[in-house]
Amino acid sequence: MRKLLLILCGFFLLCLDQLSKYWIVRHLNHGETVPFWPGVFSLTYLRNYGAAFSILQNQRWLFAVITVAVLAFALYYLMSNIKGDLWLLAGLLLIIVGGLGNFIDRIRLGYVVDMINLEFIEFAVFNVADSYLTVGVFLLIIALWKDEKNGNYN
Repeated sequence: MRKLLLILCGFFLLCLDQLSKYWIVRHLNHGETVPFWPGVFSLTYLRNYGAAFSILQNQRWLFAVITVAVLAFALYYLMSNIKGDLWLLAGLLLIIVGGLGNFIDRIRLGYVVDMINLEFIEFAVFNVADSYLTVGVFLLIIALWKDEKNGNYN
């Protein structure tokens, strides 16, 4: 039952990521910014040919290899711990879906579509998949911290 729920949640989250990117590409010109929630964030269509914060530009195949390796490990770890802590499962699921969402862009388009531009701080423009990855890593840290605190060392 947990596997099915994780698959359904993952599919929904991946669709949300891909639909948000599709909408941006269809409705905004590259580089265009549209206010969404003034003072909080706007939508800005950018193409990211690199990694986080646009580092390592135009290294598409390097990212593909790294992504496949990370996704394979995360999927293996998720399946190995399917009956484990929900913090761990949620973190791994978000990391997998976030990585897969950006991987699809890199393979299909050659770049990652970014669109969320925070206005209240100076920060890189990012996308929904990036949000999944960030929250997933945070949840994974919490899960591992809880395991260490409870004396569980798998």
